[in-house]
Amino acid sequence: MDVTNEVMPTSGERVTEMMQPGPEGPIFMVNLLKFKKHAEYEDGRETGLSGREAYQIYGRAVKDLIQEYGGQITFAGDVTFLALGRVDDLWDEVAIAQYPSRVELWEMSTSPEWQEIAVHRAAGLAGQLNIETVSAPLGE
Repeated sequence: MDVTNEVMPTSGERVTEMMQPGPEGPIFMVNLLKFKKHAEYEDGRETGLSGREAYQIYGRAVKDLIQEYGGQITFAGDVTFLALGRVDDLWDEVAIAQYPSRVELWEMSTSPEWQEIAVHRAAGLAGQLNIETVSAPLGE
């Protein structure tokens, strides 16, 4: 299994899929985050922030914004150990966000408000995986 961290979708096909309604009911977006050692802003601004610190600026702002779209951050935590499997480089943090549907996720992530705060996300992230999940009955 090859794994490629990305900061933004690089495939037009992936963007087209994101624009589709998606599964019924709430979705839970699992974010596997890898931070840059030092934040790097696209506009070239000087900063003493680490990648994690830049991403935290984004995280605080998106926590409020996501609520405007009916969602919430349900979990965020540092990755401390890989108990099973193998990867060349472990992610730094895992965050899970809940959205009423993929439609609200798309609307939020294309909004002017999100675009404004996303500069900190891009400055801080070396890459990430976003995995859309839905609740499944346990034991089935």
